[in-house]
Amino acid sequence: MCGVFGYVGNRKQDLSGFLLAGLSKLEYRGYDSAGIAVLQNGKARIFKEVGELKNLKRALNGRKFEGEVGIGHTRWATHGQVTKKNAHPHTDCTGKIIVVHNGIIENFEKLKARLIKSGHKFKSETDTEVFAHLVEEFLTKKTTFPEAVRRAFRGLEGLNAVVVMSNDQIVAFRRGSPLIAGNGKYGNFISSDIPALAEITDKIILLNEGEGVVLSKDAVIRIRPDGTMGRAKTTTIKMKEVTADKGGFSHFLIKEIFEQPEVLMRVASNEEDEIKEAASLIKNAWGTYFTACGTAAYAGLAATYMFSEIAGRHVNFAVGSEFPYLEDFLVPKSLLIAASQSGETMDTLEAVRAAKRHKSKILALVNVPGSSLERLADYVIHLRAGPERAVLSTKSYIAKLAFFTLFAYTIAGKYKKGVELIRKTSKKMAKLFNDGLESDIKKLAKRLVNSEHVYIIGRGVNYATALEGALKIKEASYIHAEGFAGGELKHGVIALIEKGTPCITVVANDKARESILSNAMELKSRGGYIIGISPTKESVFDYWIKVPDAKVASPIVSVVPMQLLAYHLTLLKGFNPDRPRNLAKSVTVK
Repeated sequence: MCGVFGYVGNRKQDLSGFLLAGLSKLEYRGYDSAGIAVLQNGKARIFKEVGELKNLKRALNGRKFEGEVGIGHTRWATHGQVTKKNAHPHTDCTGKIIVVHNGIIENFEKLKARLIKSGHKFKSETDTEVFAHLVEEFLTKKTTFPEAVRRAFRGLEGLNAVVVMSNDQIVAFRRGSPLIAGNGKYGNFISSDIPALAEITDKIILLNEGEGVVLSKDAVIRIRPDGTMGRAKTTTIKMKEVTADKGGFSHFLIKEIFEQPEVLMRVASNEEDEIKEAASLIKNAWGTYFTACGTAAYAGLAATYMFSEIAGRHVNFAVGSEFPYLEDFLVPKSLLIAASQSGETMDTLEAVRAAKRHKSKILALVNVPGSSLERLADYVIHLRAGPERAVLSTKSYIAKLAFFTLFAYTIAGKYKKGVELIRKTSKKMAKLFNDGLESDIKKLAKRLVNSEHVYIIGRGVNYATALEGALKIKEASYIHAEGFAGGELKHGVIALIEKGTPCITVVANDKARESILSNAMELKSRGGYIIGISPTKESVFDYWIKVPDAKVASPIVSVVPMQLLAYHLTLLKGFNPDRPRNLAKSVTVK
């Protein structure tokens, strides 16, 4: 989940600052450490620091380093502790081959043992450093630098993206992990994903599996897996879809929460033909399956209930990391719907590849244009949630729920009714913000900030809401939170409840209403402090958070209070809500 960035061109002044600016757009991919390397007169100047990018900027203390070739890295640690020596970039024995890397070299121990036996000296605990020494092994008088990198890359096991700098060139390869190149007026670029290039160029080179590129001042050359080479063709990407700033808000997370009504309106304004095509695919498939990870997975779980209630149709769901173990029932007539904000979630991509092995059709719901998921899919719908920079996903979750609602209504022959419901829900959510929901949540956060545990229950479609609400609280504030199906309490969970335990109950005006209120009473009788998220105030509630009655779209409005609660708990505990510890926005490792 690391971020890599590189440049070759005519930018002689302050290349170090340019690299830092690029990395700042990628820091959501990892912030355990950061480093840059600038090539000056054939010699690399390497700077790296532990922690967020600001620590590296502070260490440079305003110094500017000129150069025409440079690479940078922001790390999410996988191999080796979070230390300065394990921060990227890494070098070979000569110091002339400099590497940054995203992914996991699964056979690194075997490769390292062989390299040590050959006399190579290692300075770090990382798997990445192995690659620098491998390139050194392959680089001879008869082998070019790009060919040495290609041969070294072929020897790696696992899903990886490597960027290697030497002399006046950068050579990069990808397999599984994301990597794109860019062609600009004043040079050429390499990056983990599109946002880092958004203010630089809209001319993007998308790399296929196993492919690489050579970046020089004058060109970007594509290297195919077999070693053949040719000038790379560019694709124009609309950069306004991937750029964002805080817009006066203190953090991206709170800004993105408040943008959700607008997201719903964009979904409701989507092309009718696109929605109807997706509905037709689902209708005609011999088995429809949803897969996703994390927050997106809970949207998929909610969709199974929506399709049952609205369309009377059975669909299947499995999280992305488990889906390959269930692939045996797939056939060419099956349809897999894969959802991902970034389109680079490795477990989701592996699920898609499993489906493709059975020649099943793939429909992707993705927020970032040009992503790996988009290129693997047969059909694509863009979520149109706008850029999401906080690690916690909010807008894209709401967008997925809205699209699944539209799909279900369209299958039922009620497309216009679905559109109208999403529009009304957007207006109700906007009113929820205007009526002071955040003020109520702030009061609740102060009451819960010292809690060790929070339990959340829901039934039916809002079982998924309970799971998503719990995820938001624990990943941002580090308070242990768990979501449960309300009916499962008496099968063991209720043993955890004691006097004063915060218990959030998600109540909608649906067929699960009476049952979930009964579950809330069970919690209260054991001493639980009952927080109700509901359109109506109920006697069982100790604290009531009012949400509008959104009918079958209740998960869309009911999750918002828990998004806000996670944000304000995090602020009270003194943590950064945009960058939770141990997490990164784009999970590109298995």
